[in-house]
Amino acid sequence: MTKKIVVPGELVTEERKRLGEHVYIRDGKIFSDTLGISRVEGNFASVVPLRGKYVPQMNDLIVGIVAQEVYPGYLVDVNGVNYAFVSKKELRDPLQVGTVVSAKVMSVNETHDVELGFVRVFYGGTVIPVMPVKVPRMIGKNGSMLEVLKRGTGCNVMIGRNGFVWVKGGDMELLKVGLQKIDDEAHLSNLTNKMSDYLKKDAPVPASGKQE
Repeated sequence: MTKKIVVPGELVTEERKRLGEHVYIRDGKIFSDTLGISRVEGNFASVVPLRGKYVPQMNDLIVGIVAQEVYPGYLVDVNGVNYAFVSKKELRDPLQVGTVVSAKVMSVNETHDVELGFVRVFYGGTVIPVMPVKVPRMIGKNGSMLEVLKRGTGCNVMIGRNGFVWVKGGDMELLKVGLQKIDDEAHLSNLTNKMSDYLKKDAPVPASGKQE
C-alpha cells in the first residue's frame, strides 16, 4: 500500500484503479477531493479524510483549500462535514482547484452549510492540519502563542479556526513540532512561556516580509 497526505485536486495515482471514497477521475488519472491520506492498494484507490472536523461559527476566520468549481462559484474544503461555498461575485480573479485561501464565515445553517466572504489567496506555502478544538491554544490570548510560533520558527503562519494552518518559509519542521507540542500539552498552564523557551533553543532567523 502507498500512502501520502494529499490536498484537494492533488494526484493520487496515474494507474487505473477502482474508486473508493473522496477520489475522482480526470483525464484517466485519479485525484483527491479532500485533505487526507491517500491509499492505493491493489486495484483500489481512496482518500481517508483527516480526523477532527470543524464546526463552523459565524465570523470565524478560516483557511480553506479550493476543491471544485461549480456554478456560480467554488466549493472550498474547510475541514467540515460539508464543503463551504464562495460566490464568484466575492472574487476579483478566478480560483484554481488546490488553491489555498483565507476567508470569513459569512453564513452558516443548522446543517453546517457555509458561505464564505473576504477571500484572500495564499501563494506558495503548505497546509498543516491540526485539531480544531486546539486552535484557541495555538493562537493564544491576543495572539500571543501565534506570535511565539512565528518568531521562534521564522515562518509566516495563518491559523484558521477550522484547524487548517497555512505556513510559508522559515523552519516548517520546527513549526510542526511546536504545533504538536501545543496539542499534547494544551492542558498545562504557562504554555506560551514554555513554548517560547523551547523554540529559543534552536530558533532560526525570522522570515522577512509580511505574510502573503
